[in-house]
Amino acid sequence: MSRLASRIRPAAGEPDGALVLFHGRGADENDLFPLLDLLDPDGRLVGVTPRGPMSMPPGGAHWYRVHEIGYPDAATFHATFDTASAWLDGLSEAAGVDLSRTLIGGFSQGAVMSYALGLGAGRASPAGIIALSGFIPTVEDFTLDLRRLELPVAIGHGTLDPVIGVEWGRDARERLQAAGLAVLYRESQMGHSIDPRYLIELRDFIDAALTRATA
Repeated sequence: MSRLASRIRPAAGEPDGALVLFHGRGADENDLFPLLDLLDPDGRLVGVTPRGPMSMPPGGAHWYRVHEIGYPDAATFHATFDTASAWLDGLSEAAGVDLSRTLIGGFSQGAVMSYALGLGAGRASPAGIIALSGFIPTVEDFTLDLRRLELPVAIGHGTLDPVIGVEWGRDARERLQAAGLAVLYRESQMGHSIDPRYLIELRDFIDAALTRATA
């Protein structure tokens, strides 16, 4: 866990699983930390919010360099993916919660990293993915494995998003559904932000994903 700085919210008792939230571009580990209590009000899960390993203008932490939406810079993406993969695997061991009982999610760049870590070829599947205002990345020498029929995915996107257009959320939904994955998809009439009403709905998604993982 030492390769990424992070904040941890312990479970209220013996954890049923873990919830990891990756922040967006230019934020840090504090940005999504309050969402842990909203998504898991009973404290069933170990909650963790890591900080992106890169610093660059206009400030804050970043997961990769942006040149074109949908296509992360290959060099910085691969470096972060390797670091985040090792960190996530180490978190499972340190928290005593297997990746199969860990939900990973995030906003914007954090959603992109969640798709990458949850669907990257050669990586084990988490209990579920929550992708808010993001896209499935296309990166040179990075391969996705969408043949994960037991992996539930929740996608939320604003129809007025000027940063990552809603077409990227719709594209992710179509690609994942075509591959046979169960997708919970919601659009909100808003910009590049998180709909608090969807967070309430995601509680049931998280509960169902954990039930499926432990069945």
